[in-house]
Amino acid sequence: MTSRENVLAAIDHRTPDRVPVDLGATPSSGISAIAYNNLVRYLGLDKPTLIYDVVQQLAQPDDELLERFGIDVLDIGRTFNTRPEDWYPITLSNGAQAYYPQNFHPRHLPDGSWATYDDDGQRMLTKMPVGATFFDQTYFPYADGYPADYTNLDAEMGRVLWARHVHSPWDHAADEGFYDTLREHALKLRETSDKALMIVCGCNLFEWGTFLRRMDNFLMDLLCDERNVECLLDELLARHLATLEQVCRSVGDLVDIIRFGDDLGMISGPFMSPETYRKLFKPRHRILCEYVKSHSQMHTFIHSCGSISALIPDLIDAGIEIINPVQTNAAGMDPAFLKREFGADVTFWGGGIDTASMLNRGTPEQVRKQVLERLEIFSPGGGFVFNTVHNILPDVPPQNILAMYDAIAEFNGSR
Repeated sequence: MTSRENVLAAIDHRTPDRVPVDLGATPSSGISAIAYNNLVRYLGLDKPTLIYDVVQQLAQPDDELLERFGIDVLDIGRTFNTRPEDWYPITLSNGAQAYYPQNFHPRHLPDGSWATYDDDGQRMLTKMPVGATFFDQTYFPYADGYPADYTNLDAEMGRVLWARHVHSPWDHAADEGFYDTLREHALKLRETSDKALMIVCGCNLFEWGTFLRRMDNFLMDLLCDERNVECLLDELLARHLATLEQVCRSVGDLVDIIRFGDDLGMISGPFMSPETYRKLFKPRHRILCEYVKSHSQMHTFIHSCGSISALIPDLIDAGIEIINPVQTNAAGMDPAFLKREFGADVTFWGGGIDTASMLNRGTPEQVRKQVLERLEIFSPGGGFVFNTVHNILPDVPPQNILAMYDAIAEFNGSR
């Protein structure tokens, strides 16, 4: 099987020739710029560290590393910003050199932190404190209350960090003929690579509520102000469907997987009861999934951190086919339980090793052992694409990254 065939077999719950692997196809399955830079230097490679996701400070993995590690899926966003002049040099918090895209120029503050501002240069929108490795949202448009109408929603969404400093290809969405260009790039990538293709498309619902209202306010709104929540969600849904219409028209016959995002869980459990999810979010997730399935060949993928096992049956019923990052250190997210209860109905894209405790703090042999254990649990009968639990963090040593990929190769070679 080709890489694409292996990924599609896994999603279809057929046993692939080998367990497919992802690195960097989404901004929740990638690698931090610091960890990437350390890895490249450890391997003795002369590769620049290109920070394509500036909010999370994630590197875009080079083609040579993707081949070396047997990666099976590509984000079509990597076909943008391909010229040297699309980037400029910066210094990471550990002193190493990396590169930002030309559309991102944060301001260096006197205290050593970095921040970005509104167009007038007055209102701070994001900030990265000294020594930190990602930008935090500092402006919440509706923190003081819902607006009387939503004529300003697009402008306010454009001030939120995830939209203002969006990664490729969406940093080019305002370009003339963007969707025609997107199709041209996707077509070329599909013709020149046998890997599965991914497009990251957001379509967040719960999370946009938290971005606009702030987390504390929006969580209270779910229980105390359902009318305003539903009005906001309907406005968001209309915008998401308009985007999906364009995406499906331009690349729906070329791309294999579309990635949605909506962090629904904490470490201890979901942010909301299943009943609240079913009332407010599930019907809208279903509409998004049904649109994709009736207008494209793409499989539906949702990124949701945390403990979401109580919501997985409803996510499946809504039309979600793939779940990431499979946060196995959260309550109710034991790998064997997840595979037993839901493995026949959903594909787990992640959960291959814990990034918060094992990959960064374990020995290479301990890393190998956990990777092999997770592969034994998740891989039978397909329904699994190997990835870490969320992104590879800055403190992960390169030796452990290599041990992880060596263990995958060991497992696949023994099948």
